[in-house]
Amino acid sequence: MSEVTIHVVDDDESFLRAVARLLRASGYAVETHTSAAGFLGERHANDRGCVISDLRMPGMNGLEMQEALARAGHIMPVIFLTGNGDIPSTVSAIQKGAVDYIEKCAPKEILLAAVQRALSRESDDHGRRLKRAQLKSRLAALSEREREVLSEVVQGKMNKEIAADLGIHERTVKLHRTAITTKLQVQSVAELTRLWLQAGH
Repeated sequence: MSEVTIHVVDDDESFLRAVARLLRASGYAVETHTSAAGFLGERHANDRGCVISDLRMPGMNGLEMQEALARAGHIMPVIFLTGNGDIPSTVSAIQKGAVDYIEKCAPKEILLAAVQRALSRESDDHGRRLKRAQLKSRLAALSEREREVLSEVVQGKMNKEIAADLGIHERTVKLHRTAITTKLQVQSVAELTRLWLQAGH
């Protein structure tokens, strides 16, 4: 499993070092990046942790980096630091999922509290994604016909209706349903429906 790491992105190298020292002294694994583009270029799908980023940087700014992370499917939450924040930027950052928006001169306790919130959110998101992947793996064990039958079952259809829709015998539907519940290790339609929805269908 990928290590949980705090990524600090800022073109001000002295500030970058100071924040990294604070975080490492608090027991966190830290990586520093002097540009948003450089940070994004080193990302992997299974990266864990959160991002602390300056809002205004040469080239790609913090908001653009946040949008690029989201497009790439990364779930790492973002905390923005700024020396000259403004209301529109704050609103935009929060609406797009930023955990917090902090002035660079804020007390260290405020930053550390934001990091805790960010890592808690990331842990929850990671857990949900892991559970969904496990569910998808279980569903992948079904044959194509079994998935077709399951899709009909979770719509609340009776065996006779499913047989008519798929052009198969009702007894065959029953056999498929037995195979489905055995492979997925569930007993009720309610459980099947919950699995189906949790897997993202």
